[in-house]
Amino acid sequence: MTSRYAFRLATTWHPAKDDEPLAYLLTLTNLSDEPIRDFRLCVSGPGRIDPAASVEGATLTARLSNHSEFAPPLDFVLQPKTSWTITARGLSYPLRHWTDGGTTAYLVLADGTTSPVAITPTRAIGDNAPLKRGAEIYPVPVRVDVPLSIVPWPQAVSISGRRSVPLGLALLPRDDEAKRAADIFETLVQSLFPVEGIVRPQAEGGLPVTLRIAEGFKAEAYAIRFGDQTEVTASTRSGLLYGLITLGQIVRGARLHPETFVFPLEGDICDEPAMRWRGTHLDVSRQFYGSAEISQFLNILAWNKLNRFHWHLSDDEAWRVEIDAYPELVSVGAWRGHGLPIPPLLGSGPEAMGGYYTKAAIREIIRLADDLGIDVVPEIDMPGHCYSVLQSLPWLRDPKEAGEYFSIQGFPNNCLNPAREETYQFVETILDELLELFPSKTIHVGADEVPADAWTGSPQAKARLAQLGSDNAAVLQADFLKRVQASLTKRGRITGAWEEAAHGSGIDKNHCYLNGWHTVEISAKLAAEGYDIVVCPGPVYYLDMANSPDWSEPGAGWAGWSEPEKLYNFDPVEGWSTSQRERFLGVQTCIWSEPMTDRAVFDRLVFPRISALAETGWTRPEAKSWSRFKALAGLMPILYGFRSEA
Repeated sequence: MTSRYAFRLATTWHPAKDDEPLAYLLTLTNLSDEPIRDFRLCVSGPGRIDPAASVEGATLTARLSNHSEFAPPLDFVLQPKTSWTITARGLSYPLRHWTDGGTTAYLVLADGTTSPVAITPTRAIGDNAPLKRGAEIYPVPVRVDVPLSIVPWPQAVSISGRRSVPLGLALLPRDDEAKRAADIFETLVQSLFPVEGIVRPQAEGGLPVTLRIAEGFKAEAYAIRFGDQTEVTASTRSGLLYGLITLGQIVRGARLHPETFVFPLEGDICDEPAMRWRGTHLDVSRQFYGSAEISQFLNILAWNKLNRFHWHLSDDEAWRVEIDAYPELVSVGAWRGHGLPIPPLLGSGPEAMGGYYTKAAIREIIRLADDLGIDVVPEIDMPGHCYSVLQSLPWLRDPKEAGEYFSIQGFPNNCLNPAREETYQFVETILDELLELFPSKTIHVGADEVPADAWTGSPQAKARLAQLGSDNAAVLQADFLKRVQASLTKRGRITGAWEEAAHGSGIDKNHCYLNGWHTVEISAKLAAEGYDIVVCPGPVYYLDMANSPDWSEPGAGWAGWSEPEKLYNFDPVEGWSTSQRERFLGVQTCIWSEPMTDRAVFDRLVFPRISALAETGWTRPEAKSWSRFKALAGLMPILYGFRSEA
């Protein structure tokens, strides 16, 4: 809304030094010509001010996770062209990067209306380095070890000579599946590189390329033959598509950098993936990504030969999928704003902000993913991380529950109650609708970060725990997962979950897989216990973690940091036994969206690290080369097109 006032908020981080404790300073300046009184300052950002924090210059009047509300001292007046400073000591975690601080702010005025506040990125005392945004630029060198531009690198390459670089590819499919692969590839390159004309007829300089289905290949394998005739063969449409992607990458590299890369005169490429699960996870709850963004992201995954998209559709901050039986999930749970059941969080302001995916939009995304050989694994996180669900459907709570417990992110009483039949009716109903939408054999149910003291104020939960002979919340979650998994197994689906699902041994190892997200050691232990594992450790594969420990880098830091070279060289199964490796499904990155209020930050955090993961998933370890990958990374597409200016 418009306001006659103008304000600016500057936030500053003072790391602990000598005897001085750390401090977070918020300085509000009244830029208008009118004084203001009886107001409250609301700020949100990944950094969370602890409810027990020491606050000087104001009173912390409300706090939900990363949303904080401050009131000035009684009778305080902020005069024109003057400033008011709040000092907070005692955050939930120390700020490590510029995106940890406040990202949006607004005032609640005496009459209840709101006024916007301009906010500048948080600065750290003693660090004046330029703040980094946009994907890091990886220049293509003049000299490279291998003169072909292919990411991820194939299993076997035997080529010689060079021919004049074709202007594009004229695709000549020999059967229906080949025709379908050709059409999908043409749509893909038009989406990713709309002005390059990678697919073009022979009359416009396109190189004839024969496509055909042949026996003898594994599902995602392919072969390319160069010579008098260029040919791509595979036994599946996905294999043909991967072969065309490789050919498209070779053409792009040779056209854009003819001094560095060649188009081969003759030879062969024989290729297949090293791992069956090569994926990425995207959290659309903390930040919402529209259907067009999701579709283009899938195109980029395909160009990297990634084949799993783990779609994190619900969390405390929002619910993002249309469910006919419970329209409140999107009418309430998909939106954040001042005065709404879910306040502004993580960069959202006082106005209603959010969104959700209609069933029609999801079906279109599923169709695209199927074309691209990508399995879409939906996740509804439960029983924890359900604050948005419970704000939308409060009748799911035990009506006699008393007291509060808090999640690690600061949400109160955010877990579905496993002792209530209403919970299972809700879960069964949403599963009915989700399974109709998502054809994937795998449905992910979350099961992470349930507080140790969850449900302690619920008489129903206490009664159920007594029946189970325990007072441990993990046992109650295991009871919940056993029942939910049984429902999915009966429907022919595999249950996916985060590693905490193993707590209490409630989940059947024969019909599940777990995401190992803490450490590789924990993943190895779970594999030894008989669980199928997708490795995605936070210290390496969480792409919300910053690229370096520098304050000037965006991203989170609670799990450390992971530069592209570290991620590229990381061995996800180092030291695993043969029996443990038999339980290893593959790898995936996880994109948690707390710091990604800025799409240029998304580009910096995700690229080229997602391509580095793709090469781990596809290329044999002995064939990997960081120097080669670094020379090629700049040719890979990014989502929003932001490149670093540093």
